[in-house]
Amino acid sequence: MNVTLVIRRGTPSEAPREERWDVPFEPGQSVLDALRWIRSHRDASLAIRYSCTNANSCKECMVRIDGKTVYACTARLREGEMRIEPLPNKVLLRDLVTEIAPPDERLAR
Repeated sequence: MNVTLVIRRGTPSEAPREERWDVPFEPGQSVLDALRWIRSHRDASLAIRYSCTNANSCKECMVRIDGKTVYACTARLREGEMRIEPLPNKVLLRDLVTEIAPPDERLAR
């Protein structure tokens, strides 16, 4: 059985596009597991952010899934189609990666 992830991709300098990926479904898998599977098996260029030591500790994998802001590491895959987008209220860097550091903690570019 597969789950279809519809992922919004792009950079600030290009129009966003959607890509569809069929991912093997196993009960208990997180959305982050599926995103990592895509990077490992289908498209290594998919930009995602995570730094897990255990679920929900680093807070770096926040994305929008079906219109709700969640942690990809704790959101569970479900059968059917899931739409994944970057956070709408943050500066987009690429694909699902947004600027999460407070302005006073960012390095000068």
